Formats: sequence, C-alpha cells, structure tokens
Amino acid sequence: MKPKEGEDVIISSDTQRKNRVPPGQRLTQSWPVLHAGKVPSFNEKTWDFRIFGLVEEEVVLTFDQFRSLPMVKVYSDIHCVTGWSMLDMLWEGVSSIEIRKLAKISPEAKFVMVHAMGAYTTNLPLEELFDDDVLFAHRVNAENLTPEHGYPLRLVVPKLYFWKSAKWANGLEFIKENRAGFWENYGYHMHGDPWKEERYADR
Repeated sequence: MKPKEGEDVIISSDTQRKNRVPPGQRLTQSWPVLHAGKVPSFNEKTWDFRIFGLVEEEVVLTFDQFRSLPMVKVYSDIHCVTGWSMLDMLWEGVSSIEIRKLAKISPEAKFVMVHAMGAYTTNLPLEELFDDDVLFAHRVNAENLTPEHGYPLRLVVPKLYFWKSAKWANGLEFIKENRAGFWENYGYHMHGDPWKEERYADR
C-alpha cells in the first residue's frame, strides 16, 4: 500500500532503489505466516513492555501506556530469509527512536536483545534498532496486524531479513556484547542484511 500524496510518512531508503528485490528473493502478493510454535495468547490488561539491561532505570509500560505514545507511519519493503519479498508495506506504530527517549541507555550498551511473547528473541546492533525507519507496529496497510503476523506489537526492521522483525515484541534488553537470539542459535546470521545475502552463519 503506497502512501497517499501529502501523507506524513517515513520512507525507508530501500524503497528508493532502482531494483528493490535483493538477490535470491522472489516477489509474492500473499503474506506467508511463518513462526516457531503457537501464536501466543494476548491480554491487554496483563501485557507489558519492558526496557531493561544496561539502562539507568528499568521502564515498564502497560498496553495503554504504550499505545498512548506518539505514532508514525513507515513505508517499506520486507524480505524473508526463506526467499520471498513483499513491496509497498505501510506500517503504523511507535518509532524506535521514541522508545529511546524513555530510558537512559548506558554508553556500554552496543547491542539490544529484542524479547517477544513465546520466549522468542533476536539481536540487533543499536544503530540498526534506532534507524529512522524502524518501528513497533500494530497496523499495516490500514488494518490491524493479525495475531498470526504479530499483533499486538511487531518490531519492523526494514533493512534486515524479516526474522529480525520480531512478532509479539514485548521488551528490549540493552547489552554490551552481541548475543545470539532464537534463530541465530539455530544457525541464522548474526546480522541479516538481505542485500549481502547474510542468511546463515558461516560454517
């Protein structure tokens, strides 16, 4: 879904490429549902979002507090490590930069471990987390995300393979040393740049 003319939208730089499909990828019009385990149950009265680790003071937001944060729209493409890509995705949610304002992060922190419901995790360098097109989304293409695609909250990191865009996100743990998350422990690349085909760790 392309932005309307004059709409206030953050445009991911990858959408400006002449060829928007990375090597080894194919376009799809349908959005596959891929995840390990079951879709976790969600209760907005008990859900919270934690910001912890190398921060001056831990922050915990309720569902209502999180949804009251300023919202942005981001126009991006997405690329799954399994080989499919979708173009023209219009996300709505809270910018990661807005989240950065909520806690004083230690200068020692160089990476973040993203936590999600269902014990899922994935790792990112801080510069990737705080890129201007990264957000915690609850809507896509003018509709709420479905639970299968990550509702109530999905991190979206457009410039990396889509497993880094953790479904059901509910926490950020700031860390000093890079640490493998769920799929990284199963051999996926620690970074995941689709334009470099960083799919799997070197053996």
